Parts: sequence; structure tokens; C-alpha cells
Amino acid sequence: MKPYQAPGWLPGGQAQTLWPLLIKPQPLKLRRERWTTPDGDFIDVDHLDGPPDAPWLVLFHGLEGSARSHYAISTAYACQAAGWRLALPHFRGCSGELNRQPRAYHSGDSAEIDWILRRLHTANHGRPLHAAGVSLGGNALLKWAGERGSTAAELVTGVAGMCAPLDLAACGHHLAHGFNRVYTQHFLKTLKAVSAARLRRFPGLFDEIRMHQASNLYQFDDAVTAPLHGFAGADDYWQRASAKPWLKSIAVPALAVNPTNDPFFPASHLPGAADVSPLVKLEQPAGGGHVGFVSDGFPGNLDWLPQRLLHFFLFETT
Repeated sequence: MKPYQAPGWLPGGQAQTLWPLLIKPQPLKLRRERWTTPDGDFIDVDHLDGPPDAPWLVLFHGLEGSARSHYAISTAYACQAAGWRLALPHFRGCSGELNRQPRAYHSGDSAEIDWILRRLHTANHGRPLHAAGVSLGGNALLKWAGERGSTAAELVTGVAGMCAPLDLAACGHHLAHGFNRVYTQHFLKTLKAVSAARLRRFPGLFDEIRMHQASNLYQFDDAVTAPLHGFAGADDYWQRASAKPWLKSIAVPALAVNPTNDPFFPASHLPGAADVSPLVKLEQPAGGGHVGFVSDGFPGNLDWLPQRLLHFFLFETT
């Protein structure tokens, strides 16, 4: 499959990031399951069903994403056309209903990834799954693969991370400057709303004043994400939750696609060959933006990302 090349009529990482939001297709009708977590919480998992012996892809979404994110919808259409099954797990609180426990989700939530994959693996009659993640979900999945080493092959054929923020500190600080602050404010609007609802259910869970005053992701993670999930602060969270240090330990076929014009992730912090295991394939195209990957022909379509995933799992994981 040819490496991604952005269409000439859509220049620059910002435009390539934002345009997909304007051409997002209508969602497919999916079947939803509610799973009870080991700690008494719940997550919702949306399914595109198919024959029980069909390939099964699990796709983990990004920060404040869901099965209705543009990349999830386009992947569902691609899987339907290919005759694949698809599972779209929602991280806690991302399916439209506040979760029950004080905790939420975070970029390094590999324990949650492990539990989800094990349950799907059992439902797949012990056959390995194809596992991919986008942005935050890609970081958590690649971190999981590095932590599990060779045992990851018990559950997955391989892993793919699309636009994963592999170095959370580099990404978080980068999003605090220039036009990138638009993305930060978009995330903070929904994160603060959910956090306020969480505080109403669990008064005193974290500092409400600091939460409302947060003007960037560092301040929000320092006030909310870190204390909710057992980190000493934003610096500790960003360091311990980043997938980049784990890439050398991955022992299953892995794909990491990171455009060099991704406004979320400065190219100077992208991993090189010396930072990864021999089983990790790095693709760093010049275009794509942050989970953009618009195909040629105005107004374009969003089929490159799902086609790259299907090609990887069909032809590059054996």
C-alpha cells in the first residue's frame, strides 16, 4: 500500500486536521453492549457484527472520542465492505453517560486495554484480535504492547497506533501554543463539563477551582487527571503514561503512523529506528495532520486510515 500523501488542494497540518470534521460520513447502526468492569463500573462497546469466523478489529478511540468520531465511522464502513467485524470500546465516560466510579480514563490506561482485549479474545473463541488505536487510544495500546512483550501475541496478531501522542509532555506543551490552543480549548470544554458532573457525584474528589481555572492540558492534568489516577502530578503522569519508552519492548508486529505535520505532536520528538524494536514499523508521512488522512479528489474522503489498518493486519502481521 502506498504511503499517505495529502491532496494538493488541502495544504498544511491544521487544514488536514479540521477538514475531516466537515466531511464526516453518517454513522452506521451498531450494536451496543454494556460491560461491567472488575471494579463495578461500566463501559459501552459498539459492535459491527459479522460471521463468527470473520477477522475482528478492535479500535480504541482518542481523547474525548467515541464510536461517532470520524475515524471510527470510516473504519466501520471499511470493515463492513471487507466483511470484517469491528469492536469500538468506549473509555469510561465517553459513550454519553457518566461512569459510576470516581476515576475516568487516561492516555496510559494499559490495564483497561488489557481487560478489554482479554474479554474480546474470549468472545473470539481464543483467536487473536487485530488491535488498533487512534491518538490517545493508540498511545495506550502501544504502551500495553510494550509492557506485555511477547505475551501480547496471546491476544493480538499485532497492534497499530495512528497519530498516537507517544511523548505526552512534548504533545501537551505543544498544544498550549499558537493555533493549537483551539484544540486545547475544545478538549477542555468537554473535559471540564464531565469533571464538574463527577464532582457533583463525588464532592471533594479534586480541586474544583483549579479545574475550572485550567487553561491548558498541563494544568488540567495536574489538577484532575493525575490525582484521579494515582499520579503525583502532570509531569509524573505524562512521563509514566507515554508509550515512547515502551516501543523497544514491543514483541508483536506493530505499526506507528505519525505525520510530521501533526499539530499535536512536534516532529522533533518523533521516535526513530533506534527507539523501537525491530517489529515496529514507523511511518512518518509529510502530510496527514492529526488523524486527517483525507484522500484525493474534492471534497475528499476518509478511507486511507481504515484501508491502511486492514492492509497492515492482512499482509504485514504474518
